[in-house]
Amino acid sequence: MKVAITAASGQLGTQAVKAVLALIPSQDIVGLARTPDKANHLGIEIRPGDYNERDVLEESLQSVDAVLLVSGMDAPERRIQQHRNVIEAARSAGVKKIVYTSVQGADEDTAFSPIVQSNRQTEEDVRRSGLAWVIGRNGIYIEPDVEYLDEYVEAGGITNCAGDGRCGYTTRPELAYAYARMLTEEKHNGHTYNLHGEAITQYELADYLNSAFGTDLAYTPMTVEEYRENRVAELGDFLGTVITGIYQGIRDGQADNPSDYLAAAGREHVSWLSYFGALT
Repeated sequence: MKVAITAASGQLGTQAVKAVLALIPSQDIVGLARTPDKANHLGIEIRPGDYNERDVLEESLQSVDAVLLVSGMDAPERRIQQHRNVIEAARSAGVKKIVYTSVQGADEDTAFSPIVQSNRQTEEDVRRSGLAWVIGRNGIYIEPDVEYLDEYVEAGGITNCAGDGRCGYTTRPELAYAYARMLTEEKHNGHTYNLHGEAITQYELADYLNSAFGTDLAYTPMTVEEYRENRVAELGDFLGTVITGIYQGIRDGQADNPSDYLAAAGREHVSWLSYFGALT
């Protein structure tokens, strides 16, 4: 069995390569990258993989049995066709199975919803592809909150519009572990999995960060409008508005879903006590 991983030079793609390397020989793994030189360090064969170049994708997917389609980062209206290019190229190249990294979130009524909707369209395209398929819906990465620690300390705490909402966070290595099995095990075919760990509030997130780093952060909720103004001022209109939509979705319960991680990965998701304990 030969598998391919798209966006192999990205953060999730790189973790996926590492996880698959633990299961099958390196000669049976192909990495696709828009800029192949950025993925040469992975120790596997690297082929061109720009989502906009359908014919190149078809050539790069020759001899591949299963492909992990890592969701692109372009604008929602462009992302749908880019993903279709991968799906169509895979089908034409004789690929038998496609695994897609989708996302959880509110389908409507938040600024993040257009991105969720584009993922739902790709899910439908994958299901209709005629290939064997598996879909994972990723929870929200917890790593950015850890990386943002200094900013939280400088600001005197965590502020956003999530309120009391619970969020099913996850990590890239945990996602990669699950996707490696979804990609290489037939028992997952035809399933859609929510991939995240225990859902926690922003108050609990602050407590975990304090326990790991000895900080004294507190969480203070804001209104959606206040948070949007805050994020747009720092990050610009597009990104600030999208991030506001993510936290609005948390507030509205759209990130607090049943987790299928055990079924997808064959083991429990790492606990947050263990995760944050390992950061010290």
